[in-house]
Amino acid sequence: MIVDTRIKDILTKELAWHYKIVPLKNENNKIVFNVGENANLNHLKEELEVILGVDIDFEIVTENEIHKLLNINYRQSNKKPTSNKQKGILVDIINDAISIGSSDVHFEIYGEFARVRLRIDGVLIEKKRIEKEVYPEIVNRIKIQANLDISEKRLPQDGRTKIGGYDIRVSILPTHFGEKIVMRILGQDASNINIDDLGFEEKEKAIYLESIKKSNGIILISGPTGSGKTTTLYATLKVLNEVKRNILTIEDPVEYTLKGINQVQLNENVGLTFSSALRSFLRQDPDIIMLGEIRDKETAEMAIRASLTGHLVFSTLHTNSAWGTISRLMDMGIQSFLIAETLNISIAQRLVRKLCVQCKKESVIDMEDFPKNYKLPFPIKKHHIAIGCEKCHFTGYKGRRAIYEMIPIEKDIIDIIKKKKKNISEYLKENDIKTLADKAFKLLENGETSLKEIYPLLITN
Repeated sequence: MIVDTRIKDILTKELAWHYKIVPLKNENNKIVFNVGENANLNHLKEELEVILGVDIDFEIVTENEIHKLLNINYRQSNKKPTSNKQKGILVDIINDAISIGSSDVHFEIYGEFARVRLRIDGVLIEKKRIEKEVYPEIVNRIKIQANLDISEKRLPQDGRTKIGGYDIRVSILPTHFGEKIVMRILGQDASNINIDDLGFEEKEKAIYLESIKKSNGIILISGPTGSGKTTTLYATLKVLNEVKRNILTIEDPVEYTLKGINQVQLNENVGLTFSSALRSFLRQDPDIIMLGEIRDKETAEMAIRASLTGHLVFSTLHTNSAWGTISRLMDMGIQSFLIAETLNISIAQRLVRKLCVQCKKESVIDMEDFPKNYKLPFPIKKHHIAIGCEKCHFTGYKGRRAIYEMIPIEKDIIDIIKKKKKNISEYLKENDIKTLADKAFKLLENGETSLKEIYPLLITN
């Protein structure tokens, strides 16, 4: 029996012969394969569903029959077949990435080799080298999973798939030597996120919890991509998530899921933007609204309007400090009195890698190693440096913790905002508000992190 070409293209020739299967039909998002009578069906089903991203079923035939079907539909050449070890590369990589908490998986090809890198604790580490001959097969597998065009190799493509209960966003980019793929692991359950574990000091946590108890106003969290803003927001929403409250979010992408919260995925291709979603949210009788990001004046104005009409609004901006968030809103053209009247608190945060306790080493510090423009709070003679061991994947670091800079919007700061003052360093000192640089230096002093890790924060002091 000759298989329809549209069905046959679901598998590469190498995959078909490796698993000894031939696709029979594709009905209702379930692919039915002919398979030999000696096959381990449970193992085969599990592995194929990971590779193809769809439900799998089988129709059993004799070993002679499956061999005949393979020869008819996937005639082999004299080329040396790929090893079983290489065939399991994709499954092993994804499972490994999920198990160690990696946020992104990078597949890259160069002139002489291909490699896989995982982002762990915010930093990429090389996990595996792949033979160049196998790389195109892995790319095709990923494209099939993400419902992308396997024949398109000249243009970028974006798709999504689901593996092991995790949503995975796939981005493919054509490069000089081939296609680069980044798989972002999303859709994690937020039920295990706890506000007590984020890194707030007790005084900070008390101030923050006080600001979110208000029935209206805006809470803004700033920081670069990957600084943990979304995690902080979801830990907050978990505190506020009660049956009596209607909570709506618009995100790009939805990185966590939390029962009881109505989450919307941004889709600008169909006109679903932050501002248009917020406009619709206001007709959904919300108590709390979370905007993934304020990107423009229109969204900022709508967030302010929502807070003025009795809603509590959470959002993020890409700025370097808590005061920088307020300055950015002014630069967008938002009236200073509106900012002063609606903002409850402004927070800046960063994630700092913690030194691995198994291998960190104490060392003498040279004052010349600090940034030239950084004024040390007090002299420091020793610090700890990263070494690397099996426990930390030879990075020298294991885990991260958040540090926060927060400005609660009280009477004095309201006056400063209305007067559009640019420099508030004196206000921060008088009110004992610690900057990100202050927090970073404290971690260095306590031996929790290294100077190399916090150096960028000290430069911006």
